[in-house]
Amino acid sequence: QVQLVESGGGSVQAGGSLNVSCRYPYNMYCMTWFRQAPGKEREGVAFITNNGRTVYSDSVKGRFTISKDVPKNTLHLQMNSLKPEDTAMYYCAADYGGVCTLREDSYRYWGQGTQVTVSS
Repeated sequence: QVQLVESGGGSVQAGGSLNVSCRYPYNMYCMTWFRQAPGKEREGVAFITNNGRTVYSDSVKGRFTISKDVPKNTLHLQMNSLKPEDTAMYYCAADYGGVCTLREDSYRYWGQGTQVTVSS
């Protein structure tokens, strides 16, 4: 059983920064952050492959950075210049291989989510 555990969410004012983390049991090829705002579909935010390639959604490009701390089995998402529209539940997801995407149907393993709230 693959257990992913997010942490680090919270509340911040617009323009501020937050870092959310996800502990994972062992490295997998595709590791990704998604988010879901109330009343909206889940959205892929960023992924990182086993060899360090990263891809971001247009909505966060230039503001968010995904990274992995391999010795600590931890995935990070550093979020800067936050906007109220970034308010959502943030989930990490992972899978072993194939093609990494920002589509939720590409991932079998999910964390429980951590809430990020950005006030104006």
